[in-house]
Amino acid sequence: MLYSEKVMDHFRHPRNVGEIENADGVGEVGNPVCGDIMKIYLKIENGIIEDVKFKTFGCGSAIASSSMATELIKGKSVEDALELTNKAVVEALDGLPARKIHCSVLAEDAIKLALLDYYKKNGLEVPEKIKNYKTHEEEEAEAAEAEE
Repeated sequence: MLYSEKVMDHFRHPRNVGEIENADGVGEVGNPVCGDIMKIYLKIENGIIEDVKFKTFGCGSAIASSSMATELIKGKSVEDALELTNKAVVEALDGLPARKIHCSVLAEDAIKLALLDYYKKNGLEVPEKIKNYKTHEEEEAEAAEAEE
């Protein structure tokens, strides 16, 4: 079996699907290679992620990664959400096939961009960790350019 029961469950019954009107933070990422697009919406009160929703256009792994990532940060502090990694998403899903790991990376990037948006919208000092945040895709493109 390629996919764990958790991946299948989050694909068939994704949690936190939708949009948040007037979201406190929105992050959107896409992967031109596979065509996945992910958008994360955050509602934050007193530094706590009260609600989080996502809209993902993509494969089952992308949907499952979005769903699991939102579950992992919902109810947590903004600081805790900043620590989310794609590895944590993969572990929580009991693994993803190697060629689908990029889906968990998109989920991490979308959340970090939504948090960055939240800090900027609210005129808050942006934590060093995401001050100059680059998506994994941007980092790879820069590394490729540097090699040329």
